[in-house]
Amino acid sequence: MDRRIIINADDFGLCEGVNRAVAEAHIKGILTSATIMTNMPAAAEAVKIAKQLPGLGIGVHLNLTDGQPVSKDADVQLLVNTDGQFAYSTTKLSFYSFVSPRFRNATKVELAAQIRWAVERDIRPTHLDSHKHIHSFPAIYPLVCDLARQFEIPAIRFTYEPGSFSSMPWSLPSSDGKKKARLIRIMARINRLQDPSFFKTDVLLGVAHTGKIDTDFFRAVALYNRAPVAEIMTHPGFTEGLEKFKTKLVQQRKIELDTLCDEKTKQCLRNAGIKLVHYGQL
Repeated sequence: MDRRIIINADDFGLCEGVNRAVAEAHIKGILTSATIMTNMPAAAEAVKIAKQLPGLGIGVHLNLTDGQPVSKDADVQLLVNTDGQFAYSTTKLSFYSFVSPRFRNATKVELAAQIRWAVERDIRPTHLDSHKHIHSFPAIYPLVCDLARQFEIPAIRFTYEPGSFSSMPWSLPSSDGKKKARLIRIMARINRLQDPSFFKTDVLLGVAHTGKIDTDFFRAVALYNRAPVAEIMTHPGFTEGLEKFKTKLVQQRKIELDTLCDEKTKQCLRNAGIKLVHYGQL
């Protein structure tokens, strides 16, 4: 059975160190795709890099928890604090998006602005995903589907990671990672019932193992993942400049960059006959 894998870098545009790592992981390594955080400081630089790498699939990494909104619409002020920064945790986002039509409208306006920012800079997004998986929240997911149709974007990340990926023979994730994967798996099942038309993959890998992706993880991918089409979520980066951002992944980003460029990783995937693609090639 042919197996195809998308290897995506989240957080493209976060800072110069992440942008530089994305380029290196694609040129020297196995990275096939990246998603831009269009509201972050280095997003414009990410666009320039993307245009120099025609083989790299580029999507939009929707974001409602970090930084400032892209939209200047008055309705979006509902999402920010007095400093103009996104105000809500993922828990509160999930709750308010469920109970408040006004909150959902503000969310849709801002997410549309983030996508439009990329499109207006001649990026044709291959897909949509999101920071902290907010696009899979059941009250937000239909909004993202509407926007995918509006902007003619053919795919949305399917956040389903089987529970078996958190058990032996896979390397064991942290207990927090395992719990997070379980919650996101439930939301993915709900999303599939809501609208499956934008799902192009069978599984997502790297949810439970966020912060623990290394050569052993990719060896397990080659040996034990049998899904015909999978996406692996990664976070490569150089550490310089990351400290000022609210990210738990600092030193780990350099480990993931090295892993993506490691000959052992490449050989594992070659030996398994895995074809590396991006969403635009499905």
